[in-house]
Amino acid sequence: MTRPRVLVGDDKENILKLFQKILGQDYDVVTAKDGTELLALAGAGDFDVIVTDIRMPGADGFTVLREVQRAKPDVEVILITAYASVPAAVQAMKEGAYDYLSKPFEPDEALLVVQRAVERRRLRAQARDLKRALEGSYRFNELVGKSPAMQEVFDLMHRAAATDATVLISGESGTGKELAARAIHFASARESRPFVAVNCGAIPETLIESELFGYVRGAFTGANADRRGLMEEANTGTLFLDEVGELPLALQVRFTRALQERVVRPVGATREKKVDVRVISATNVDLKAAVAARAFREDLYYRLNVFPIRLPPLRERREDILLLAAHLLERHGQRLGIRVEGFEPQALSALLEYDWPGNVRELENAIERSLAVSSAPRLPLEALPDEIRKAASDHPRLGQLSDLSYRAVMDLARDRTSREYLIALMRACSGNVTQAAERAAMERESLHRLLKRYGIRPEDFRARE
Repeated sequence: MTRPRVLVGDDKENILKLFQKILGQDYDVVTAKDGTELLALAGAGDFDVIVTDIRMPGADGFTVLREVQRAKPDVEVILITAYASVPAAVQAMKEGAYDYLSKPFEPDEALLVVQRAVERRRLRAQARDLKRALEGSYRFNELVGKSPAMQEVFDLMHRAAATDATVLISGESGTGKELAARAIHFASARESRPFVAVNCGAIPETLIESELFGYVRGAFTGANADRRGLMEEANTGTLFLDEVGELPLALQVRFTRALQERVVRPVGATREKKVDVRVISATNVDLKAAVAARAFREDLYYRLNVFPIRLPPLRERREDILLLAAHLLERHGQRLGIRVEGFEPQALSALLEYDWPGNVRELENAIERSLAVSSAPRLPLEALPDEIRKAASDHPRLGQLSDLSYRAVMDLARDRTSREYLIALMRACSGNVTQAAERAAMERESLHRLLKRYGIRPEDFRARE
């Protein structure tokens, strides 16, 4: 793990040595003897914290503070002053300094201030990264699709985000129901409020009531203190109930009332609490059929199904498969630091042929696995999982061809024809590349590149002794 870096500037050699002694065990310490040197080092390197004397030759502490704030606002600055006046300290804080040390100071005091500054910088960086992740992942751009079915889904999601209605998202496992719920939340007026997700099927039946509604001290054995439930945690924000069909029937009565009245009563409590929560639910089962089978309460179903959105399985939007595959290849390639140009034609054909019972989640796993096992510039068929390779055939079904653009079909046809020609050429020349290049009227090196691109090995066509 990289150690935090601290830059210390002071014109007193004893102060610089003191900080090296105080911080040297846990931090990388760099020192500067005047403001000019300090600014040069700050500009050239990456530091978590800068500690600078207010009065230094070259550039004083306030000049350093202002320049660092302008050029590197994420760096925390601590000022040292021999003049422990309130106006100087107040001015330093107003200028944006994290804190100040007054000479003479205790070593433990200096260490503590630096530790807190480093932690603050870490938390600020973490918050910034989280914000970027949210903006990049949950504002519809991770839900990829150009098919009419997905365009209809996007339209419904935009409409849902503009209201505060209760939403029920249905769809098979792996279609992206939680991602859709997050996208709706972060596109709504509640975007800066909590998003609390709970998998109703993953919590034991004996615990789910206290998890949702909370409990008060003494409500049951082990309840040593009051605890807020998930509905309270989501107050002013969104509560996402995944696999809502798994809610126990006994709890459905209480949850129906909580949803209707927007109140919760913790287990063991005598009073109810008001909550302002938007509920988004998701299910991969037919809740209407569950109602008919008396496995799910009808009143709760209608409470949840105010704004229904169905996410189609991947096999119903095959025109999105190649688009999704390209998107996931780029995203995971960047994450893993692997540069890949695309897919070999046989791999594309296999992706189109496969029915994807695990939907987008299965496609994503297949792409990640392929990137891990292949070092080719274009992912070959051999890198795909076995079950997907088995789906590959020489000719896609007519229904699949009609889902593609004319250009995509022409690309597939060209690649297939090229491969068949090269195989025939290698057979005719018994794997002799020089002879084959002459027959094809092309350079030998160019033929080698084509053979490599299509995964054709000349040695497979040579006569065995």
